[in-house]
Amino acid sequence: MEKNKKEKSQGPRYKTSPPRDGRVRIATRSPASPRLERSKPIAAATHRPGDHRRTSSRRAQGPLPAAKMDDVDVSRQLKQMTDFIRQEAVEKAAEIEAAAAEEFQIEKLQLVEAEKKKMRQEYDRKEKQVGIKKKIDYSMQLNASRIKVLQAQDDLVTNMMEATRKELLYISRDHQTYKKLLRILIVQSLLRLKEPAVVLRCRKEDLELVDSVLESARNEYAEKTNVYPPEIVVDRHVYLPSAPSHYEAHGLSCSGGVVLASRDGKIVCENTLDARLQVVFRKKLPEIRRSLFGQVAA
Repeated sequence: MEKNKKEKSQGPRYKTSPPRDGRVRIATRSPASPRLERSKPIAAATHRPGDHRRTSSRRAQGPLPAAKMDDVDVSRQLKQMTDFIRQEAVEKAAEIEAAAAEEFQIEKLQLVEAEKKKMRQEYDRKEKQVGIKKKIDYSMQLNASRIKVLQAQDDLVTNMMEATRKELLYISRDHQTYKKLLRILIVQSLLRLKEPAVVLRCRKEDLELVDSVLESARNEYAEKTNVYPPEIVVDRHVYLPSAPSHYEAHGLSCSGGVVLASRDGKIVCENTLDARLQVVFRKKLPEIRRSLFGQVAA
């Protein structure tokens, strides 16, 4: 009873756990209470009967490893942080790699499309060049063919003219027919010139025939024009070329006919057989081509 009273008189006491260093600390009130002081370590205190054994056993085991427990927590937290950072780095690297791969694919597609476009443009340009070259070649071949056709046509017409010129030689060999023809040619020349005095030139071999028809030609011209017969002077110094021969096939030649000129030489009327053939040939050339080559030549 006395013991209980003493405990009540001393005030309430608090249960304390033995400190880790083996010293017994008495819990005090909060610093707000002026009657209680801070806990002070004491060497010995009153314990319960069983407390001595617990204290001695704790002393035998040694102090608890609080720092070791803190190191484990710190290591665990550090490991979690490093794992988190590593995971973040892996995810970030994966995102960067995916973005780089996507950008690479886009850039590659752009480059491929640009090269395709360039190749298509180059192909179109070369195709146009080939088409133009084909057209040029076709046009050149067509023109060459046309030139060949026209050359063949001209050769044919020229051969016809040469053959006709050879036929004229037979006219001058028939004296009666050629004599009549000379008179007609002289009258035509006089009608073209209409001069009171003219100079006449002929082939040397036709001189006798011209003299024989000269008077009749003058009279015929006078009858047709109702004028006095003109004065006709035969040039006996300068003659027309002779008929062509095999030895001088490409030289100057005349198949027959006459050339009349005024006394001053300003007006000349060439009325030879070769000149008449040229006139008729130029006039009838379209008809000749049409009859020989059809509508294309026309």
